[in-house]
Parts: sequence; structure tokens; C-alpha cells
Amino acid sequence: MDFDDNAQLDSSQVDDRRGSGRGGLAVGGGAVGIVGLLIALFFGVDPFSGDGTAPPDPATSAAGDVRTDCRSGADADERTDCRVVGVVNSVQDYWAAEFQEQDRAYRPAKTVLFTSRTTSGCGAATSGVGPFYCPADQQVYLDTDFFRDLSSRFGANGGPFAEAYVIAHEYGHHVQDLLGTTDRVGGDRQGADSASVKLELQADCYAGVWAHHAESTPDERTGRPLLDTVTRADIDDALSAAAAVGDDRIQQGSQGRIDPDTWTHGSSAERERWFTTGHRSGDPAACNTFG
Repeated sequence: MDFDDNAQLDSSQVDDRRGSGRGGLAVGGGAVGIVGLLIALFFGVDPFSGDGTAPPDPATSAAGDVRTDCRSGADADERTDCRVVGVVNSVQDYWAAEFQEQDRAYRPAKTVLFTSRTTSGCGAATSGVGPFYCPADQQVYLDTDFFRDLSSRFGANGGPFAEAYVIAHEYGHHVQDLLGTTDRVGGDRQGADSASVKLELQADCYAGVWAHHAESTPDERTGRPLLDTVTRADIDDALSAAAAVGDDRIQQGSQGRIDPDTWTHGSSAERERWFTTGHRSGDPAACNTFG
């Protein structure tokens, strides 16, 4: 994955709270994410105390503020936090254009970067929760140290496009919220055929749809795509990340057995399949996991 070096990043789409100390003690419901509370449940991490989180990685927790440090595509190629800005810009450019074609209004969502813990409209959370989207305030929450966990804890290949998949998945939840799909979950939150699993698999598919268009979606500021290249190796890294956070793989690794009755996100094979469906088709209509 390579950004156009001359592309201008819109850092206003990212709220950089790292080091701000904005934390909390309680948690609310409603958040949806790529792994969510699975990390806490299967790895014994308390996501609300801060215990069990790894120390910050200098490679992913660079000092500074994205508003001043992340200005161009060249910055996105060099720094993880700037890459987050670039991917957020690209994903939202795509969905804004897609919504416009459907005569709908796309409402941009900010990504909140934090370290260790933060507060959200869904309550307070720590890094142990993993990346999540909060429908209550329509924002994505991300501690970039999770990108390291993808490889060290979950066994994914890692790489910049695996990181991009995580972000695009969370924005898939934002799209679901705007379309009213999130409301279909209700109390059906566990089980291999639950609405929760279908929601997560659709977000994987939406991430694949964005990946299909990543090289061709024009930046609304310049008219040129933010991304110059997306390679087959990039897609393989995204697939590896999708498989790594499948319910079955996490359960097998943490408790030595698989229990489909408690699934909330789908199996590794399903997550790979739905990302692939979105990537090959490039069509959000192909992402009808509820069908």
C-alpha cells in the first residue's frame, strides 16, 4: 500500500487524544468492533481497568499530534498515526461518493486515537476492548497498539493494509448505523447464525468493497486518489487479519475448544469469505449477510 506523496491529508477527521488523560471508570453498551470484548473474554483481560494491555510501542505511538504532523501522503507512508488519517480520509471519500450515487447523505465520523483508556458515548473503555465503533456518538475508537497485537497476539501477517482493514471494518459499522442496519441486532447477540455475527461479517464485506475502490476513489480535496497502489500482498495481509480475529481461532487459542453458540463475530473462514466478496465485487449490495 502506497499513498500519493503529494496528497493532502485531512487531519480534522481524527481526534488525537493520546496522552490527554481523558479516561473513565464505567462502561456502557452498544459498541461494535472488529474484536470488541472477545479479547477480554478469551484472553482474561479486564478492558475497563487497563490491566493486561501492552506497554506503548514507539513505532505506533509516536509523540506529537496528527493535526500538525500528518499533512501529506508522504507522512502517511512514514508514520502509523498519519496512515490512520490517510485511510480514514480514503474510506470516507469512498462512502461519501457511494451515498451520493444512491441519493443519500453520508455523515462523516471521526476516529479517536487514544492510549490505554478513553471515554466515549458508549461509556469508558481501555485498549483491552480493541477497536470499536460507538453508535451513540458515531465515532471510531482506536489505540494503534492494537495493530501490533494483530501479529503478536492473534498471529496475523500484519502490515499497513491489515491496519487499513481494521479501520475500514469499523467504518463499515458507521455505514450500517447510517442505513439503520445496526438496529437489526436487537437482543440477538450470540451464536453462529446471530444478527451480531451477520452485522460483523457485513462490516468485513464493506471493508472489502472499499479495498476494491481504494486506488480509484478521488480525494475530494484534490480530485486524485489518495492511494497509488494496493497490491495482492496487501489484500493477503487484510485476509490474514480478518481470519486472525475469527471467533473460532480466538476460542481455540484461548480455551482450547470452539463453541459456536457464543460467537459474536463469525468464523475465520466466514470473515475471509465476506471480505473477499466485497473486494471482488466492489458492490455494497453484494454484502447482504442478512439475506
